[in-house]
Order: sequence, then C-alpha cells, then structure tokens
Amino acid sequence: MPLARPTRQIPEAAWTSGFREMTEPWKGAVGCLGVAVFFAMTIGIISWQALEQSPEEWVLRGRTGGVLWERRRGALLLRAPPAGRMVAVIAVGGVPAAEPPPPRDRCWHDRGQFCYAWEEDAELRLSLEPPPAPATECYGVHWTPLRPDVMLKDCFSMANISWYGGASVRAQRWPLNGAESPAQPFVSGDFGKNPAGYGPVLERYFLGSTGVTVTVAPDVPLVLSLESDRHFCLQTPAGSDAVSLSYLLCVSPDIAAAHRHVGSQLAGQARALPDTALLGSPIWRYYGPAGSAAKIKRGLRSLAKKLKRHHLQEGVLALGESSTAILAAADHVPSERRKRHNSARAWDPSLIEPLQLSITLSPYTSIASPLFLRWLRDGQAASYCLSLQPRFGDCSVPLLTTWKGRLCARLNVTSELALSWYLARAQRLRQALGAAYVVFEGAEGNVFLERAVPPPAELAGDRYTAALAAALAALGNATIISAGAGSSHLPFFVQMSPLHSDWSHAGLKGLIPSVLHYSLLGYNFFIPDAVGGSLAGDTPGDPELYVRWLQIVTFLPVMAFGTPPWLCCDAWVLNLTRQCIQRHRDFVVPLLLKYSEEWLRSGYPIFRPAWWLSPTDPTAFTVEDEFLIGDEVLVAPITEKGQTWRDIYLPGEGHLWMDTNTARVFDGGTVLRNYSASLAEVPVFVKTS
Repeated sequence: MPLARPTRQIPEAAWTSGFREMTEPWKGAVGCLGVAVFFAMTIGIISWQALEQSPEEWVLRGRTGGVLWERRRGALLLRAPPAGRMVAVIAVGGVPAAEPPPPRDRCWHDRGQFCYAWEEDAELRLSLEPPPAPATECYGVHWTPLRPDVMLKDCFSMANISWYGGASVRAQRWPLNGAESPAQPFVSGDFGKNPAGYGPVLERYFLGSTGVTVTVAPDVPLVLSLESDRHFCLQTPAGSDAVSLSYLLCVSPDIAAAHRHVGSQLAGQARALPDTALLGSPIWRYYGPAGSAAKIKRGLRSLAKKLKRHHLQEGVLALGESSTAILAAADHVPSERRKRHNSARAWDPSLIEPLQLSITLSPYTSIASPLFLRWLRDGQAASYCLSLQPRFGDCSVPLLTTWKGRLCARLNVTSELALSWYLARAQRLRQALGAAYVVFEGAEGNVFLERAVPPPAELAGDRYTAALAAALAALGNATIISAGAGSSHLPFFVQMSPLHSDWSHAGLKGLIPSVLHYSLLGYNFFIPDAVGGSLAGDTPGDPELYVRWLQIVTFLPVMAFGTPPWLCCDAWVLNLTRQCIQRHRDFVVPLLLKYSEEWLRSGYPIFRPAWWLSPTDPTAFTVEDEFLIGDEVLVAPITEKGQTWRDIYLPGEGHLWMDTNTARVFDGGTVLRNYSASLAEVPVFVKTS
C-alpha cells in the first residue's frame, strides 16, 4: 500500500512579504524600471521590423516570377527571372498607399489569385492569366472602387525602363519617356483641334524595355497622363460612378519577345493588305485654284503638265475635301437640272493621265448645306447624324461640332440607314470622278467628349473610329483613312498627321518616332506628311530641310508632296527628287512587299526599332533617329540642321552591315562615331550576315 504523501499549503514567497515591507521610494523605482524595460522591448521590436523585415512582400507567385507589395512606396512590383529582376514598378493611387496587404489574403483558398480590400476605398484582385506563349507569364490587375468618389490611378515608373506604344502626341518621342501630356481621356484626336491632346493613331498597349507589356480592354473607361521621364498613369475618369480599372501585365524574356508574343497579336490573325500599287506611286497634293469646278479642272491639268515636263508624270493627284465637294456638286443637283449641266460639270480623268486621282470625304455635314436642311425638314436628322437623346420625351437634337471652321453634324455610325447612304455616296462619287483612291478625313475623336456630353455605350472611347473603319472596309482596299484604333488589320492606308516645316520634334525630328510608333501598333501602311511639312499652311522655305525630309520618306511606304521641288528649290533638288522616287520604286517597294507577307503571317512590324535586333542592349532603347526595314536594311538619316555627320548605332551583335554608299562593312552591336553623311546622301546599311 503506497504511503500517503503529507500535504500542506505552499508557503508564501519570501519576496512577496519583502516587497510589502519596501518603502514607497523603492516601489516607485521598481515600477519605473518595468516601464523602461517595456519601452525598450517595444523599440527593439520596431527596430527589428524596420531593419530586418523586408519592405517587399510576395502577394502572387507565378511559375518563374510574381507580384510583390512594396510597403514604403505603396507600390506593386513585378519581378521576373533571372535573379528576380525588376520589370515594372506600379505606384498605387486612390487608396491609402502606406497600408500593407496582410500576409494572407481574402482569396487564400485560390493560389492563382490575391485579393485585398482597403476598407471603404477599393478592392484589388490580382490573378494569374493564360499566357500567349510558353516563355511569357501574365497577371490580371483589377481594381474595384468601394465608394463612388474613389478615382483609381496606377502609375508606371519610367526609372530605368523605356516605354513605347499607347498614344501618338504632337511632338512624337521614341521612347515615350520624353513625352508630356496632362490627364485626358484615352481617345484619338485631331491635333488641329487640340494640339495638347492625343493623335489619330493609338492602341491600349504599352511596351517596356524590360520585356513587360500593359494592355487595357476596349470596354474599360480610361484616362492617360504622361509625365516626362517620371511615369505614365492609367486612371478612371473623374466624376464617374464606381468605374473599375483593369489591365493585363505580361512578362517575356526581352522586349522583342514581348512584342512578338503580345503586341503583334493585338488585332488577331485576320489581316489584309491595302492596295500595294500605291506603294510605288508618289502623291502630289493639289493646292491650286479651287473657286469653281472649271478652275479646279484647269488647275489639275496644269499640275499634270508641269509634272510631265519635269519627268515626274507618274503617281496620284490628291484633291482635298473642298475641291472634291466642288467637283462633285452635280451630285446634289436635281436630276432634271443635272442633265442640262452635265457637259459643263463632268470631270474627265483622262485629262491627267497617266496620273491617277484621289478624292477626299469626311463624316461631317455642314448645318448650312441643303442636305442637312432636308434631313431636318423630313425629321431624319437623328437617323443620319449623331444626336443628343431626349430626357423627357422630346425630339432628338443633332450634336453639333466644328470641322474646318464650320458648324457641322457628324455621321451616325450606329445607324444602318446612315452607313448605307454614306458608303453608297462614296462609291458613287468615286465612279463619277474616276478616282483611284478615296481619302476619309475626320475619322478620329469623340464629339460627345469634346462637348462634355456622356457618350452612349456603343460610342464610348474610340468606338466611333472603329465602327467607321469597319464600315469603310466594304469599299475595298483602295481606301485611305485619317485614324486608327483597333483597326490595324483592315486593308487601309493611314494618313499621318501634318507636321511643322521645321527641325523640331513637331517637324522633321518627329517623323521617325512617328514611323516607329505607327508600325509598332500595327499600322505599317501609312502615308507620311508631305515632304517639308504642311501644318498650318507651312510651305518649305529651307532647301536643306526639304532634302533631309525627302531622304527619309524615300524609305517609307508612300512618298507625298505638297510643294513640288521646282517651287521650293533649285534644279539639283529637282534631280534628287527624281532619283529618290526611282530608288523608292526599285529598292524600297520590293522590301515592303517582302515584309508585308511576313506581317500577314506573324503581325511583326515592317519598320522596326534598333532594339528589334538588340533586345537587351540599353543603347538601343533610346535610338530615335534610325529605323530598320525588316531585319536587313538600316536607315540612319540626318535630322539636325547643318550637320554632315552623325553617330550611327548598328544593332545585332554578331551581324555584319555594309554601307550602300561606300561598300564598307562594319560589325553589329557597335556605334560608328562622327560618320560622314553629306547633303547628297543618306546612310543606308544592308545586313550581309
């Protein structure tokens, strides 16, 4: 039988009775010591968190990279191999940036997502998305405001990253880092109406030199701002009710791979070529007498004779919208009167042979025209013109805007009746005037936003431009349009914006950045501004500027002239113009046709930046005064007044380049310093290996 263990109460600790016997000063000293220990421990913990704990926290991991949250700046970081390289820094706006997401998110059960809500502000959802290629990884970013007054804004840093794509601007830069633009709707526009706005060609696609792409869906209301050398920002429109901000981030091994996998596929696989016969046909714009049909016909015959006399008799004579309307005036004359005036009004295209004719139309109708007045009288204005919707059962009111100094209404592209009438009219005028090509101006812009009126859902953003382009495709591939937004796959030539007749980025220096921008976004078949510039009635008065401009457009799809060479310059420039036109036909056009087939198959740009062959060389990212035609020809013209030499970057380490002027051969991946280029020549190199 086990022995019972004696039990008794545990004696009171000696230190307790001792403490009771302490004097009050000693008790205070011990209390102060405890408080000091507590504060020391607190400071130690805070210091450990600040010094030892990483300011970056993984929130979503992919196969090889992922997205992190950076506490100090309140930014999303996108990292990718090798060695976790930083490919994008996205500063978060519209939410308390200093508040870090928790270690576990609201989507913890789904490893392919991360969710976090800033209380009463916004919710962020990151998700892994299917990649377009095995070497690419994609992440969806979706912000949802939790209050109507929250404006969402994400800014992409330009520090150590060069960005391309997006919108065209007045003084085009390559890369976009040097551009400046206030926050405004991401909608195509007319520089003539708004020089500080965005230009006629844009896509919701941004490409970074680190191999990252940013794409925004067409249905996302979007405002864009560009702050030179700091960042560009995507944000939701101010004053809108609870609008979400969504975009897709994709990361590839390098910038060229990123564009091949993402950017080249923006328009899908169904691509079509415009009429390639225009590639070898210089365009001569008619600026002669335009007071009457008789004066225009005499002016066209006179210009055709002068071109023939100067041995420049092949190409296209381009009529502007006003001259087209005057020549086509018989189309609006009642039939019984039209028969009596046919002999005086009829236009005979054989008068300018072998030159062809192009005419110009727009989707605008003057409110003073008999056509618009007839629509009003018959109650059909809302069917043919964009209109303001009635609030309380009233009649629709045509939405008026200005076009070339006149108050006009704009074609209603949501109406089948209006589109059918407009296409039939264009086809009829083309046949009546014997025109080989039809130019459609004024396709850019959103007149609702211009008038500060909320657009209907079917015409939000650039849907007007896209809808008009889709309708014009029915006219065939002999169409030239003034804008592009989601329409790079259609068989059109795109008319570039006019440039100043000077050496600035708003003039000659902006031409090559515009070429690279258009081609990167898929618009390879463009018509540059007239040689020497034509904005605001500028006429080339500098023969050197005219020559340097001529040398660049020789290597572009179409050569366009406003001022003929015999009016601006001497006989030497006239002879040089003939040589450039011949070189364009013999050397450039075959190259364009070759790489057009590649564009049809793959979507790769025809006019390529230097980084296309050197995608990891930082030097190539900022070359804005050279371009490649495909992979085999490099054009490096002079864009500085008075210069007869320049530095030339030869891309593609391991390749050899031959100067077509001297037959000298150089290594790729190098820079030729102070390379000679007299006024009579443009440096052109052909890849030999």
